[in-house]
Amino acid sequence: GSGINAEYGGGKVQEAQVERAFNILTKDPAVKAIFVNIFGGIVDCKVIASGIINACTKTKLELPLIVRLKGANMDAARKLLASSGLDIKAFDQLNDAAKAAVQHVTN
Repeated sequence: GSGINAEYGGGKVQEAQVERAFNILTKDPAVKAIFVNIFGGIVDCKVIASGIINACTKTKLELPLIVRLKGANMDAARKLLASSGLDIKAFDQLNDAAKAAVQHVTN
């Protein structure tokens, strides 16, 4: 598969940015899934996961959401995503997450 949209938060990502990105992506009929790559070297993965959950709820996200979590507090972030009740697929490894995203758009 090939990606068509990207956003880089640069360690200062805020929930409003995630919500804005989801709104942009969901308006594009070519987007079949959303793949979020979280490398929490600077930012706490749990903070970003919380922002993703809130953005999903506010935007009423219906697209498949694949999230790769790596870095600070990633176990807590994974638990938070899993307990959200939302259909979010979380992965540790970038390759596994990318394969899952491609699988969602090719099936």
